[in-house]
Amino acid sequence: MPELPEVETVRRGLAPVMEGAVIDRAELRRPDLRFPFPARFAEALSGKRVVALGRRAKYLLIDLDGGDVVIAHLGMSGSFRVVGAGEEVAPGDFHMPRGKDERHDHVVLHLQTPNGACRVVYNDPRRFGFMDLARRESLAEHPYLRELGIEPTGNALDPAYLGARFRGRSQPLKAALLDQKTIAGLGNIYVCEALWRSHLSPERAAGSLVTAAGKPRKELVLLTEAIRTVIAEAIEAGGSTLRDHIRADGSLGYFQHSFSVYDREGGACRTPGCAGTIGRLVQSGRSTFHCTVCQK
Repeated sequence: MPELPEVETVRRGLAPVMEGAVIDRAELRRPDLRFPFPARFAEALSGKRVVALGRRAKYLLIDLDGGDVVIAHLGMSGSFRVVGAGEEVAPGDFHMPRGKDERHDHVVLHLQTPNGACRVVYNDPRRFGFMDLARRESLAEHPYLRELGIEPTGNALDPAYLGARFRGRSQPLKAALLDQKTIAGLGNIYVCEALWRSHLSPERAAGSLVTAAGKPRKELVLLTEAIRTVIAEAIEAGGSTLRDHIRADGSLGYFQHSFSVYDREGGACRTPGCAGTIGRLVQSGRSTFHCTVCQK
């Protein structure tokens, strides 16, 4: 499933085309994705101007004039592409061909932009993605968003915040970090990477990073910085592009080439001076990759 950096990459790729554009027509080629589309969804979008593209955790937010906001989730295999003047727009480096099976083009937004007409196409072979509609004034209370924690990209994520959340918890550290009520949008890949960078075992109790008085230990300070850094680097690199994910302009992200631990089972640990190898264990049904020597 695309994680926060992948969704942010999609947002940045779509924003130059969509922001300020008018949706002439919204075309729905089936009645549902993972869930049915909202009633009169196409009509609600048609004729509206896109005010801004935002993101909350792994949700793409399309803010329309008139106060409606489209909440879009890419699911396992969802992707957007921009098509104009009879060809796919693909600026930037590391461009690679992508599938264009129109059987999986489920939503098409026909746009008028200052540079002419184009289409934004949502393609989703597995149909695990979904789209919903909310009012801007009540967006924070929407069922998908209301219980989300802080973003890992903002200043609110600091050792004191995590210390307060982890204090007294025996839950494994990885599970605590994947709790979306604590940190919104932080997923399996980048948790593995952050734990490796801070040399912490994914099985360690979250509460062990906090003193009896409730103060963050040095390990928690290092972990917080690792989370912020790995997410920032992944966004800058354009997302990790695992399996079905693709950037909005048709090119692939390339942070996966910088993975130090994720999906490297049996490989040598890249920590200088460490002679360990990367192991894999399963936690809550998900693969966890970690160094069996230097992560404690």
